[in-house]
Amino acid sequence: MRETGAERARSAMDDHDAFERAGEAHVVTTTPFEGRVSATEGEGTTEFEVEVRVPTLDAVVEGEEVAEVIEEGWFETFGLRLADAHQATRRLEALDPDVEREGREVRVAFGFEESSDRGPEEAKALVEYVEGTWVEGIIPGYEYGEPAASLLGRAQQTYEDEDAERER
Repeated sequence: MRETGAERARSAMDDHDAFERAGEAHVVTTTPFEGRVSATEGEGTTEFEVEVRVPTLDAVVEGEEVAEVIEEGWFETFGLRLADAHQATRRLEALDPDVEREGREVRVAFGFEESSDRGPEEAKALVEYVEGTWVEGIIPGYEYGEPAASLLGRAQQTYEDEDAERER
């Protein structure tokens, strides 16, 4: 029996270092955020659903409350930046992300059709784009807890390493 596109996509994610199986979906392991990818059979192609959950700004600030106007501005800007997520992929054109705040968490969802061999990489790129966009939105002047603290530390270390390399 011939394997469907969705089955090939799931097999590709099973074999990929950046994915772990989670029931019928796969979790992207290259980010501290919950990024889930599922593949289903479409009309002549494979349909991919990507869902990423990230904390709100207020959820990661420690020791003080973020003013509602700042939280609203952060959320609005985050959503606007995600409209460019397709630029992180090789072949996808404009995407229409669904961005919803659910308490102290933001749910970002993308749907797209792609071949079973290319789709997993495109899905991974979208999950990582959400992470990068979230990090870009961190506002200076607050004390941050996890995962913001480790992401900021990693970004600072990368900058210092690149700066030292340029000086050589």
